[in-house]
Amino acid sequence: MALENREGQKVPNVKFRTRQNDEWVDVTSDELFKGKTVVVFSLPGAFTPTCSSTHLPGYNEYAGLLKKNGIDDIICMSVNDTFVMNAWAENQEAENITVLPDGNGEFTEQMGMLVDKADLGFGARSWRYSMLVKDGTIEKMFIEPEVPGDPFEISDAETMLNYINEKAGKPHRVFMISKPGCPFCAKARDLLDAHGMSYEQVELGGGITTKSLYAVSGAGTTPQVFVDGHLVGGSDDLEAYFQKTEKAAV
Repeated sequence: MALENREGQKVPNVKFRTRQNDEWVDVTSDELFKGKTVVVFSLPGAFTPTCSSTHLPGYNEYAGLLKKNGIDDIICMSVNDTFVMNAWAENQEAENITVLPDGNGEFTEQMGMLVDKADLGFGARSWRYSMLVKDGTIEKMFIEPEVPGDPFEISDAETMLNYINEKAGKPHRVFMISKPGCPFCAKARDLLDAHGMSYEQVELGGGITTKSLYAVSGAGTTPQVFVDGHLVGGSDDLEAYFQKTEKAAV
């Protein structure tokens, strides 16, 4: 297979056929990379197991930290058509990622990463890799080892972030229990957004009751915010948490 590391070279100059707001939009390599610092990760196929369970979700989770460390955009590429890529992004709730369909495999082939997956019924697909691109020039590539199957060892988001800044740390995992129309919940969401922290939330109702809220947090008020498995509390507690962490960082 002899995959080539192309560090120091320019990315291929191609045109991507994308579908945006129910219209065809051609996107060029220049538009994607010129004057920008971009992380690209390429994978065998949308909706496939490793790609859906780990590769794409990992970059979506790390997006905030990557962008804090100078990344302008994070591109997920696959030899799939734009309809499949858009549906996959929506299914994955990958709002932090730009999905890019290399439907004809033109970019992937010019990168030397087009491989035969006929044994899986896939035809020609991309080998799994990631790269850091600055103003159209490839600075760093993480190419998965050339072994049978679909290895996933070094093209992940954590490896890329550690290369960019080994002291960047890991993203916080935030969960919030809220209530519709709750002004304190709105305050907590604003605080989390202002500090670039992505979060998941559930609202009271639909199986989540006040009794459940007491069971997990010891309180019946909303919101109740958890960071990395630890209870922070309500919106005032969250504000105090941020003030404390900011002082500690000085």
